[in-house]
Amino acid sequence: PDRLVHGTTVSTNAMLQRSGATKAILTSAGFGDVLEIGRTRRMLASLYDPKFVRPPPLVPRPRRFEVAERCAADGSVLLPLDEQQLAEIGEQIRASGAQAVAVCFLHSWADPSNERRARDLLRIQLPDIWFTTSSEVVPEFREYERFSTTVINAYLLPVIDRYVKALATRLHSAGYHNPVLTMSSAGGVMDLDTARTLPVRTILSGPAGGVAGATWVASAVGLDDFITCDMGGTSTDVCLIESGRPSTSTESALMG
Repeated sequence: PDRLVHGTTVSTNAMLQRSGATKAILTSAGFGDVLEIGRTRRMLASLYDPKFVRPPPLVPRPRRFEVAERCAADGSVLLPLDEQQLAEIGEQIRASGAQAVAVCFLHSWADPSNERRARDLLRIQLPDIWFTTSSEVVPEFREYERFSTTVINAYLLPVIDRYVKALATRLHSAGYHNPVLTMSSAGGVMDLDTARTLPVRTILSGPAGGVAGATWVASAVGLDDFITCDMGGTSTDVCLIESGRPSTSTESALMG
């Protein structure tokens, strides 16, 4: 074939089995508890449940680090990154045992310069640790959504990197040298370099591929309204298709 397009459940399984990297977060001073505060919302099913227990934060407090810096909502830099403090935090990150770090600064979607500078300096100081920034993962406003998505991206970085390298090695050894693409959670495709940088976009890669394939087959036989059921060894995924269009969402919730 001139190209190979595949779906993968590697990220899905890593999330469900809790087998990703030990993660930490570096954020603007005063915002270390964003992941714990969240949106202060409870799901309707648990709103009146007296036994409700809030899920633990994505990153425990000892691995949430704060550095002096500040960017305004209009993109102007109010406080440059404190690079001396950052170097001290780098040693704390090393001592924490973190394998991957999400760098998430306030309003970095408007100006990512402080975030990128922190990431680049820490990569020099800590070459064996994975780093990702919120401005490259979700360049949008709303801190909780951006921070939590970036933390998950950091969690999956080494998992997808190992998978991609193993896949490329086996394909090359089998004589395949054409492009390799993977399905994204949105139902499109991306190259392997993008998947390695933004593994969070592959969490629903396999299920999205199943829905896309089922929609194509249904269209070929003139079926517009149906339900897909994609069952594997770790999860079962169901999707409603009406008038030939799959149901979509811009948000996902994962609870343990």
